[in-house]
Amino acid sequence: MELCLADKKIVVTGAGQGIGNELCKTLVKLGAKVIAVSRSPGPLEALKTECPSVQIIQVDLSDWGATRTALEKIDRVDGLVNNAGIAIIKPYDELTEKDFDDTFNINIKAAFNVCQILIPKMGPGASIVNLSSLAGLKSFQGHSVYSMTKAAIDSMTKSLALELGERQIRVNSVNPTVILTRMGRDNWSDPAKAGPLIAKIPAGRFGEVNEVVEPIIFLLSDKSAYINGHCMPLEGGYLAGN
Repeated sequence: MELCLADKKIVVTGAGQGIGNELCKTLVKLGAKVIAVSRSPGPLEALKTECPSVQIIQVDLSDWGATRTALEKIDRVDGLVNNAGIAIIKPYDELTEKDFDDTFNINIKAAFNVCQILIPKMGPGASIVNLSSLAGLKSFQGHSVYSMTKAAIDSMTKSLALELGERQIRVNSVNPTVILTRMGRDNWSDPAKAGPLIAKIPAGRFGEVNEVVEPIIFLLSDKSAYINGHCMPLEGGYLAGN
């Protein structure tokens, strides 16, 4: 199946590293016009050097007003990937107010803000993909606040799919298990922690970045035109037995 995204204008948040960065590079190869958004200027400039056609926007998405100023200049959007996110993994009683606020501000409030800014610039056939997590569907030790934000993303996904359906704008989320980005490696480098989770994954391993990028591209493409309002687990079979 050949996926064509030629000339589609796609906005990707959290484009400085990990899934977002690799997604931008892959979209460029498929002919898309990519707008990469990140708070980190260095990685954005590196992406621009590697992919000169990419338009870069540097903004801290936790700043509501600055985000509106930075993104309102975009004239048209055919696809949006809300990828920016943080994970603060601690036992429930060690989480601080700042941990709570930072996680909600980036993982859900920022995504809501970006959607509200960019949806008016979308026409029929546009697609939104939200980066959720398996932690939005299942509970894991130390993930309480993170899980709450991802459950909220899944709820927003379904609500927007319902509200935007008449405009022929689709909204879906992808829900990966641990993916071996830098953040994934940092949080799951301890074999004592990783081993029990891997033991519950029939595939016997954590996921690779491309194994999230490719489903996102499918959901952005016209090949997924009848897929709407879904939260797609990417978990190597974990949910089959748990």
